[in-house]
Amino acid sequence: MLKACISARAALAELRVSGQLIPNQSVLINSIPLLEAQASSEIENIVTTTDRLFRFANEPGARADPATKEALRYRTALNEGFQSLQDRPVSTSTAVAVCRRIKGVDLDIRTTPGTALMNEATGTVIYTPPEGQDLLRDKLANWERYIHEAEEIDPLIRLAVMHYQFEAIHPFIDGNGRTGRILNLLYLVDKGLLDIPVLYLSRYIIGHKRAYYDRLLAVTTNGAWEEWILYMLQAVRETADWSTARIHAIRDLLDHTAAHLRRDLPKIYSRELAEVIFVNPYCRIGDLVQAGIAKRQAASVYLKALVDAGLLQEVKAGRENLYINPALLSLLSDRKPGATR
Repeated sequence: MLKACISARAALAELRVSGQLIPNQSVLINSIPLLEAQASSEIENIVTTTDRLFRFANEPGARADPATKEALRYRTALNEGFQSLQDRPVSTSTAVAVCRRIKGVDLDIRTTPGTALMNEATGTVIYTPPEGQDLLRDKLANWERYIHEAEEIDPLIRLAVMHYQFEAIHPFIDGNGRTGRILNLLYLVDKGLLDIPVLYLSRYIIGHKRAYYDRLLAVTTNGAWEEWILYMLQAVRETADWSTARIHAIRDLLDHTAAHLRRDLPKIYSRELAEVIFVNPYCRIGDLVQAGIAKRQAASVYLKALVDAGLLQEVKAGRENLYINPALLSLLSDRKPGATR
């Protein structure tokens, strides 16, 4: 475990440094966390596509299907949780706020008895979490003390333990898995191991989903902590390596796009224009206006010039046009962090 922990810490450190290579952090915040939202939702059988998520990321209106809306709420919950770290560390109140945003309802720690986790194929009860709001709050208080006060234990070991403990407590009627996975990322930021939540951890879990649930249950039934902790350390290391490689690829593609713009479209070139089509892979005229790059008429001219230059694709969406960055979407869709399926 010590060797695995050192390896995972090194991979996280490289990821943290790599994230600083892109000055406009919105490029990363608007991409990898959206992939995390998709994957974490898919673990709960809420399935949408990268294409739909990016299309409706800044306009999750009535045209988005329910699965896409729910995955986008996950992204919002992650972002709001990240902002909340400026005021408070990861806590029970963080978990409540995250779960409320994910589910879109004003829920609290559950009071309803009879919650049980079942095997989807057989319907057999495999785990019955604790019941009673007072007991649940006592266990969550214990969870808080451990993650913040057990400073003699490496934060990555505590991460694995906190994730098991939160899932075992199962404090909400629904949304526990997704809430717990957001808390993982917030905890890494809280403890200074990441600057922004760009670790694509849920994709590893999808690739090793059977092992994820088997190892969680084995802690409960057999006290198999070592196997569970090693699983989580491997997940952190592999996804940190994948995220680092993807950040380098995004930076290279952004630099290439900016150079293409500067060479072929010098009259409209600016670094800000190159960045806005990476912050918004489904770009609208209003995105350029909001970024202060151009007014509406000029923004339309700029985007059409980018289409003519082969950098964007134009598609009709209702009354407006969307300008898609196909190279970035292709890069982001190639997302297998060393997992076998």
